[in-house]
Amino acid sequence: MDVEWVRLALDLNGFDAVRFEPYVRGARRAGIGFTTLAGLGDTPGNRRALYELDLACAADSPERGEFRTFDEYFAWRAVTPAFDPYGVVLALDGGAWVGMAMTSVRPGGDAFSEMTGLLAGCRGRGISPALKLLAVSFARSRGARRLRAVHHPANAPAIAVNRRFGFVDEVRGEKADAGRAGGGGDPRRPWTPSD
Repeated sequence: MDVEWVRLALDLNGFDAVRFEPYVRGARRAGIGFTTLAGLGDTPGNRRALYELDLACAADSPERGEFRTFDEYFAWRAVTPAFDPYGVVLALDGGAWVGMAMTSVRPGGDAFSEMTGLLAGCRGRGISPALKLLAVSFARSRGARRLRAVHHPANAPAIAVNRRFGFVDEVRGEKADAGRAGGGGDPRRPWTPSD
């Protein structure tokens, strides 16, 4: 059965970040820290931790199917010119990795939301919108004009968060590129979730 994926786009030039800053402040007041894979070190051990986090966060994704092996995952996610460890924002609770927002920047001015997810026990605390805002901030720091996302139609929570941020259905004929070709077009200058 073919699935009609929900393809969304956010105009980053018109996005009002101020509206969503209370989510980041609230999460920080509640003890949640934010950093990036680059900030912690893009090491084999941290890549393994990222894989395990993504695996756990995606466990209840609709019709997910079998998850890639570690080697397949990094060949798919990180061994591409678009991968930037500064674009992997992590939510930490007491040092434990509890959430992530992975964003890549493509040639031509678009960014793609590869994955935003939280461990099931951390949902409903405002961390997901905080991660989404930090992902938007990263994309803007790299000069992206749009942030795109693709969701299974049954993934209502993720779609709702994106719509609250102002994501709209892509115009027919435009396609959110979930492919792995391309590169960021911007040097990998340091970026932190406080920028």
